[in-house]
Amino acid sequence: MAYVEVDVGRQTLGLYERSGGRLIREVAVATAKNGVGEEFGSYRTPRGLHVIRARIGRDAPRNAVFVGRRPTGEIYSPALRQLYPDRDWILTRILWLSGLEVGKNRLGAVDTMRRYIYIHGAPDEDAMSIPSSHGCIKMRNDDILFLFDEVGAGTQVHIIA
Repeated sequence: MAYVEVDVGRQTLGLYERSGGRLIREVAVATAKNGVGEEFGSYRTPRGLHVIRARIGRDAPRNAVFVGRRPTGEIYSPALRQLYPDRDWILTRILWLSGLEVGKNRLGAVDTMRRYIYIHGAPDEDAMSIPSSHGCIKMRNDDILFLFDEVGAGTQVHIIA
């Protein structure tokens, strides 16, 4: 079993072995352009201990477009982006997070799951290492494909600032 650590300051995601803590893989990510925070409507990345509550998109093709956690049937392309310039592009796979710390990132006005915070794929031309999401943790598609295959529901995710 592994665990995930997202370092907002470094804009990285690390996958670690549970026993021994050996780093398996580290990749660049993009967290919220509004910084960190847990409140509804803040469009910030929540801090603290989380768990992967759901894994979505197991059989979807690379660059599959998701809206409301459902595949639209579209495959992302720059031309599709031109048609929908304001869409929040959630691609390939979704790891839906749920907070573990009551009052900090779980329940009430700070509930990560009810805020629909994910680790998900993003267009390959989107810059990583620069905060730019609406609160989620965006990754390259190849990286989310790898991570999705390595973690299951119940895997812990620690988001540090």
